[in-house]
Amino acid sequence: MLSGMKMNFEVVTLFPEMFKALNFGITGRAQQNNIININYWNPRDYASDKYRRVDDRPYGGGPGMVMMVEPLHKTVEAIKSSCKNKSKVIHLSPRGRVFNQKLADKLAKEEHLILIATRYEGVDQRFIDMDVDEEISVGDYVVSGGDIPIMLLIDAVTRLLPGALGNEDSALQDSFSGGLLDCPHYTRPEKFLDHKVPDVLLSGDHAAIAKWRAKAAHDATAKMRPDLLEKKT
Repeated sequence: MLSGMKMNFEVVTLFPEMFKALNFGITGRAQQNNIININYWNPRDYASDKYRRVDDRPYGGGPGMVMMVEPLHKTVEAIKSSCKNKSKVIHLSPRGRVFNQKLADKLAKEEHLILIATRYEGVDQRFIDMDVDEEISVGDYVVSGGDIPIMLLIDAVTRLLPGALGNEDSALQDSFSGGLLDCPHYTRPEKFLDHKVPDVLLSGDHAAIAKWRAKAAHDATAKMRPDLLEKKT
């Protein structure tokens, strides 16, 4: 996304009230400062029956309910017809590509994202085939729906947008930005109980501090996430 342009998130969800958390912190300030805009769309508003039904039993039998293709398809159509810009449609799904910092960087260059949160046992495959550009997973575990994963994605992407952080260098120093975990951080007091801040951080020697932080980041990664070192190598 070019500097000065607003990132637009179109969120398709049955529970828009869940997303109030995004009105606080960095995402809240980004909305207030017109860096991002978030709109919410409920598939129930596009259901064809009087009960606003969005799910039904799966063909072939099996447990649970499946979200229907028609309400979701009509919702995406309504979003696209209301937007002038080209939109990328993303479905949050456990079978999708795993979300990471590299993918967050890529999405931050988009101008318009349609994010689909589904629930129940699954979603009619025809919706995926017809309307979804990419499926993304936030990890190898199961949650009750795509709502919280979407909040995570919006937060991660927003941090990378120009002007979203108070200090632009913060995003560059975050864990995973350089392929490693972040180094340890310390603040006042210099000594707490028997634990003291490393002397190098109090030295004022910026070159020595940078060297210490690089080594500490490497050591933390080797201890906590050795798989990241293998990928970096």
